[in-house]
Amino acid sequence: MLTYTIRRLLLSIPTLLFIAFVIFMLLELAPGDPMAQMPLTIPPEVKEKMRLALGLGEPWYVRFPLWLKQFFIVEPQYWIDNTFGTNFANGAQRIISFQSRSPVFDTIAERMPQTLWVVGMSYIVGVLIALPIGIISAYRQYSVFDQAGTFVSMIGFSVPPFFSGVLLIVIFSVQLKWLPSIYDTTHVVNDWASFKVQLQQMIMPVMVLALQTTAQVSRYMRASMLDNLGQDYVRTARAKGMSESIVVMKHVLRNSMIPVVTVIALGIPSIFGGAIITEQIFKVNGLGQLLIIALQGSDIPMVMTITFLLAVLIVLMNLIADVLYGILDPRIRYD
Repeated sequence: MLTYTIRRLLLSIPTLLFIAFVIFMLLELAPGDPMAQMPLTIPPEVKEKMRLALGLGEPWYVRFPLWLKQFFIVEPQYWIDNTFGTNFANGAQRIISFQSRSPVFDTIAERMPQTLWVVGMSYIVGVLIALPIGIISAYRQYSVFDQAGTFVSMIGFSVPPFFSGVLLIVIFSVQLKWLPSIYDTTHVVNDWASFKVQLQQMIMPVMVLALQTTAQVSRYMRASMLDNLGQDYVRTARAKGMSESIVVMKHVLRNSMIPVVTVIALGIPSIFGGAIITEQIFKVNGLGQLLIIALQGSDIPMVMTITFLLAVLIVLMNLIADVLYGILDPRIRYD
């Protein structure tokens, strides 16, 4: 397993480099100019000096290797320096945002907690709800519970976040006035009352994102359970006198989780994509909103860094899913 993991990590390096190059060239060829946001009163010669200061005067084959060096070498050195008090970076140039003129990773670190609060909680809630729904729906196929689960899943697949988010705001914020429509990112939790306020403002964005997760994972869980419930080993286990709970929860569930693990692992990066829209609706000051602002302002370093981090997350989740296969099914070997 260790050899396989190391081999996969080494193979992921050229994959990530190719992804980084594709992202960089797409942003390079996209229309838009960072200087377009500047006031019209700025003289052309001053704009040109600003363009050179941002590194826009260099060709792409100079800027792309520089970004790779900053991402993989300089930024980790700054992190090590801040953590352990060393001086590896020695004042090297970091990845700087065109808009804020501040280090990109510092801005991402400021926005990350808000995204993790909403996205992370929604994914955990969605998976915890989806797994029991899928298991019970498969075991009680065509029952009322199964029909209700199918109906909820169809809603989750069919209704986009920009519609369900606005609908929840109209119902729970405008009509019933139960929940706040805007997520207060400056709110500090220091007692029970402030914790209740935090829960109230998280309910709607978490519900919007969890609905999609529940719909996807529960359908895969149900299909995988149905496929395994009809296998010969299940009939053999029942013939040996095993209780139904042991047959379902120990044997069927473990084998059924193998394809579902892929869905859960690969769903983590995709939920960040859905959070981009959800964060805009509920005004969550997270990575999704930061990416939208960077795209509007042609902030290439910020867009490049955020999208590449999502690509790294996808590759990492693929590796984790493959490793979990061997844990769930001892028959799988990576030698």
